[in-house]
Amino acid sequence: MDNTLTARQAAELLGVSLPTLYSYVSRGLLQSQQHQGQRAKRYLKEEVLRLLARTSDNKRAGGAAESAIDWGVPVLESKITQVKNGKLYYRGHAVDELAGTHTLEQTAWILWDCEANPDLPQTCLTALITLWPGFLDLTAHLPPYERAVSILPLLANTVEEMPDIHTHQKAMLWMHLMAAALLGVAPDYQTFHQKLAAAWQLDEEQAELIRAALVVSADHELNVSTFTVRCVTSAGANMGMALVAGLAALSGPKHGGESLRVSRMLRAALVTPRCDVSSFLSKRLHNHDAHEHFSPRLPGFSHPLYPDGDPRGALLMKTLDRKKHADLFAVADLAEHLTGQKLNIDFGLVAVEIACQLPPGAAQILFALGRTAGWIAHAMEQVDTGQLIRPRARYVGKFPDSASV
Repeated sequence: MDNTLTARQAAELLGVSLPTLYSYVSRGLLQSQQHQGQRAKRYLKEEVLRLLARTSDNKRAGGAAESAIDWGVPVLESKITQVKNGKLYYRGHAVDELAGTHTLEQTAWILWDCEANPDLPQTCLTALITLWPGFLDLTAHLPPYERAVSILPLLANTVEEMPDIHTHQKAMLWMHLMAAALLGVAPDYQTFHQKLAAAWQLDEEQAELIRAALVVSADHELNVSTFTVRCVTSAGANMGMALVAGLAALSGPKHGGESLRVSRMLRAALVTPRCDVSSFLSKRLHNHDAHEHFSPRLPGFSHPLYPDGDPRGALLMKTLDRKKHADLFAVADLAEHLTGQKLNIDFGLVAVEIACQLPPGAAQILFALGRTAGWIAHAMEQVDTGQLIRPRARYVGKFPDSASV
């Protein structure tokens, strides 16, 4: 299949004249290729599409930021994750397929563009394990997110100064430390879904649900926590501090904290007599709209990137036995009928939480641990750019009085 375009085809796709196309080439924004036996030069379709996306973003954002050194619009080029036509891809791999076969570790290697398994020597944990009981004692009174936020910065220097381990090994070590901090256990190299299954005393079937949940949570383009991680990384902060920034953003009720609201609503609905569930949801919808100043929606439903439904939430529901968990599906069906909106990943994660008889908040731990793989991928990509993320503001406030200028 020919993946190149003629000059005229490239110009038409970009919506520019042929002289403008040639100026893009002379400025290094686009490369032309000479095919053997042909006089006319051709252009890689992928490069033309990438330039089209870039020029479209600049038009929307204005030119001031574009012209500043290392400053740019808050739309970043990335090779990691794509949302397209209602589906999610990690470096070209369909996430629904990965969720059926891959562990979080294997998914992380894809996100990190890592060809080999970054095995870690046991010596990496030796120094950390001796410190861990003290960390847990100091943070015993804290919930998982706050415990991780407290512990991770204390490890930064130790991890970053470890000799003889490469970038991908350090990345995997950070993931194991995140898991240990969130769970409040000593760090080890056990597979992540098995680590969670052991901590939560789950059987093999339930461990498979956890595995799929971690994979679909691993990345989602430039969501608020990932953009925060990239901003902090661009300033030169170490990985420990970047992950703390990600956790801070993820904790908000409009991001990872949404699962806590879903859990409260869903658990309340499940103890409501079935004949009253519709009334309960209607009341919850009305109260949500009246007091929280959002458009009518229930927590766990709708997603702006997926007008036809969040594929991650749908996939997680498909992993559950509909007969065994009929009450969960009944609430989901009633809510979708009431709102006209499809459930999203937050509902799916909480459904897994309840199906596995986990305590409230477990879904948030799943989300945070899975998303750590994506945060690290974006931090690595940001380091490779060498750029500081510093978008400009469009001032819309009061202007100085002309007489005083």
